[in-house]
Amino acid sequence: MELYDKMTDEELIGKLRAGRRDVADYLMEKYKGLVRQKARTMYLIGGETDDLIQEGMIGLFKAVQNYDSGKEASFQTFARLCIDRQLYKAVSGSNRQKHQPLNTYVSLSQEEGTDHLEELWEQSPETIVIARENVDDLETQIRRCLSPLENQVLELYLLGEDYSQISKTLGKTKKSVDNALQRIKGKVRLCVDDIQNRKVREKENLET
Repeated sequence: MELYDKMTDEELIGKLRAGRRDVADYLMEKYKGLVRQKARTMYLIGGETDDLIQEGMIGLFKAVQNYDSGKEASFQTFARLCIDRQLYKAVSGSNRQKHQPLNTYVSLSQEEGTDHLEELWEQSPETIVIARENVDDLETQIRRCLSPLENQVLELYLLGEDYSQISKTLGKTKKSVDNALQRIKGKVRLCVDDIQNRKVREKENLET
């Protein structure tokens, strides 16, 4: 496993295709944190529960199995795409009528390779991708509308800490952390709605 740490993802995929089955386990473990972060982001935007990590891991598994090193995209970019699609499918499938904002997937943290990922997303007709500048705008809006405590909870939550860890780090009760997270969810959805409505208005103005 230590040897794998020094190899690129693309080299690891080559080893996997050559029969090194343990490479798949290594890649799944390596990107588990990314899955957790993306699952929690989707939960804030509109997921019914926080139990989306399993779906994200399914997306990661598909990436490991289907990645083609001959394509332009790196494995990391391809993995992000597969995870996003699996999460989108899981949440939109269960809340198709209730959460139209789920037609937009937004990352609340800066990620490398986002621009190329957006290009891939745009090839998917059921998905609307917010442009990078709008994502930055959304992040700014969210940070401004959250209280200092809520901003702290959000940062720790997206890092993958559970309620117990967050409450211990901040010196707050689990109940106060849960209440803060529920407020954050509501504010995030309002910000997403605001961005979407603005995009619609801008489009209508261009057409008139």
